[in-house]
Parts: sequence; C-alpha cells; structure tokens
Amino acid sequence: MPPESRAEYFKDRRAKFKSFTVEVEREKMEAFERKLQERQESKKEWLDKKIDEELGQ
Repeated sequence: MPPESRAEYFKDRRAKFKSFTVEVEREKMEAFERKLQERQESKKEWLDKKIDEELGQ
C-alpha cells in the first residue's frame, strides 16, 4: 500500500470511528472475557449491542 493510500485510509478511519478505552480490574475483565468467549462474542460486538440498548435501537 503506498504511503498516501495508507494515510488516507487512517484519516478516513479516524473520521468514522471513535475509540473507547477504560481500565478494569484484571480479575473482573478476565472473567468477563471468559464469559464472552463462551458466547463466542467479541468485546466490540458486546459493546455495540449495549450501546444500541442504551440508545433504544
């Protein structure tokens, strides 16, 4: 990928997406990750679903 294309890709990506980062206690997060793994659901999928619920979608 040429540098211009890469730069344009990330510029477009930053315009479309917003990062959400938090720190959680290790044991709690590991238990949560195990639960998601059992459901075969990613953290992103889970968060998207919860945000949709909060927004009433």
